[in-house]
Amino acid sequence: MPYRRLPNTDQARLYALQTAVQKASEADFTEQVLNYKTLNEARRFLINYEGKVSQYHQNFQSKVSANKRYRHIVQNARMYISHFIQVLNLAVIRGDIKKEQKALYKLDINNHILPDLSSEEDLLVWGQNIIDGELERTKMGGFAIYNPTISKVKVHYDIFKEYQVTQQLHNKTANRSYEDMATLREQADALILDIWNQVEYYFRDDLPYARYCHCKAYGVIYYYRTGEKHLSVETDKELERLREQSPTIQFDN
Repeated sequence: MPYRRLPNTDQARLYALQTAVQKASEADFTEQVLNYKTLNEARRFLINYEGKVSQYHQNFQSKVSANKRYRHIVQNARMYISHFIQVLNLAVIRGDIKKEQKALYKLDINNHILPDLSSEEDLLVWGQNIIDGELERTKMGGFAIYNPTISKVKVHYDIFKEYQVTQQLHNKTANRSYEDMATLREQADALILDIWNQVEYYFRDDLPYARYCHCKAYGVIYYYRTGEKHLSVETDKELERLREQSPTIQFDN
């Protein structure tokens, strides 16, 4: 007999459960392969599992779409913040703005190196620093920096802050859904294993190919080993002939 292997995807698990439940439901009451408790449990679990799988995929797609949009928003925020600081530094180099006023932006007054803007936390800190610094400097009578204006920077900074909160919610929802699915997958595997054990036990006395077909009809998934001969009707016929010739010999199905 080929060996069986439990499904390893949600769709394969659903198929295995759906097939077993449907086949067992269609069986005559005198030929109940699955016991009543297992069949009822499988029916209840299947309804919940189908809903959770659907919700999980919706959450995943939502997260993917949100990630694409969020990456674009982060990129814009980083570009505007970086550009503003570069323009500020050029104004200091030209002498249009006193270098001491860079302290208002919490920037090093003795160099013109851009601060680290690689992380989202850095963007949050430096975005707020330059917004506060520009407001304070212009209140003191300084001319406003243009191209980009601080209002333009603030628009993209505020969008970034808003979407960061939204993105965190997307991630929490997706992570919670993933954890729920991990638990459900364990339950599905245990239930499928129980079903398959009952199915194989019920058809244990059948000839190999007949048993293979009956079990497969209940959703049992079999795999042939490399070089293993595939079962067929001829396999069962040959085994029956051998049994007739040697009725006292026990054959392993």
